[in-house]
Amino acid sequence: MAGNNAPARAACDHHGVCRTVLIVDDHDDFRDSAGDLLDAEGFAVVGGAPDGRTAVVEAARLHPDVVLLDVQLPDVDGFAVAEQLAALRNPPVVVLISSRDARAYGSRVAAARVAGFLAKHELSGASLSALLG
Repeated sequence: MAGNNAPARAACDHHGVCRTVLIVDDHDDFRDSAGDLLDAEGFAVVGGAPDGRTAVVEAARLHPDVVLLDVQLPDVDGFAVAEQLAALRNPPVVVLISSRDARAYGSRVAAARVAGFLAKHELSGASLSALLG
């Protein structure tokens, strides 16, 4: 059973305070399933947003530690949203996600002001914790 608790420990600090996450994706089902997964693996999902404009508003309101940010949003791409999030007074750590592989975005991922990139099928508490350090 100890293995089941490992991701939860990785998402929380030594005081038991867990990282808060805002999930930004235009698909309700993905936001729900990713939220359930991350909650179960020790993260504290504090909200979700279906588009870039809402993501910036919610990040400013909720002050999450991490924003899990889809690259392809209906109003503006995730790269532009990442720049807006970086300009916030207390910017969150941003992790880009996509159904596509990172290679599909060329050098844009490396140039973005983000902690990293995860393909949606690779999302887990452990993979997110590994990116966050």
